[in-house]
Amino acid sequence: MAINRNIFSIPNNERSIDSFKARLVGGGARPNLFEVEMDFPSGVGIFDDEIENTTHRMMIKGAQLPASNIAEVIVPFRGRQLKVAGDRRFDPWTITVVNDGDFKLREAFERWANFIIKVSDGSGTITPSDYFADWKVNQLGRARTDLNTRGDQSGATLPVLRRYNMRGCWPSAVSGIELSYDTQDTIEEFQVTLQVQWWEAYDGNNSDSVV
Repeated sequence: MAINRNIFSIPNNERSIDSFKARLVGGGARPNLFEVEMDFPSGVGIFDDEIENTTHRMMIKGAQLPASNIAEVIVPFRGRQLKVAGDRRFDPWTITVVNDGDFKLREAFERWANFIIKVSDGSGTITPSDYFADWKVNQLGRARTDLNTRGDQSGATLPVLRRYNMRGCWPSAVSGIELSYDTQDTIEEFQVTLQVQWWEAYDGNNSDSVV
């Protein structure tokens, strides 16, 4: 992938706010413009068709674009340390879910975890491919697309600037939900920690991986 190095170099006479503004493509990416595309293993047996709809995507309040980690191998040499590349590591991926009144997503994660290891007797699914699932997190842009000539934005969509495909996910932890008489003016939420085998990065809607 070719890199336009002009965006990284600022001549000595171009250190003004206008120069910075010209290089801030699209006004900058915004952390609150994102969506998570979810998928559950078919063996879990939960609303497989319904879960992909926009309503459930909107219930994911928080997520992350994944980190990239390569461990170092330290080789001692005469009092010095030579650091060479080791193995790549993939951090767990945590999402924050808003809990609505029907508990649909809460139920989905609880049933997924129970599909892996049952709470009653410790049995469960022994084939990883049966309980792995691929999830996606999309960084959205602000410029709406598909506007009609009258300027009606009812059919417009936000563009996908970057997409990460999280491969082989499964929930290692579904957090509790705190209950208290003292808690007012808030909606319940909970966190889910998903283990990830690896991830792939895509440039917007491009089907070719860039990483």
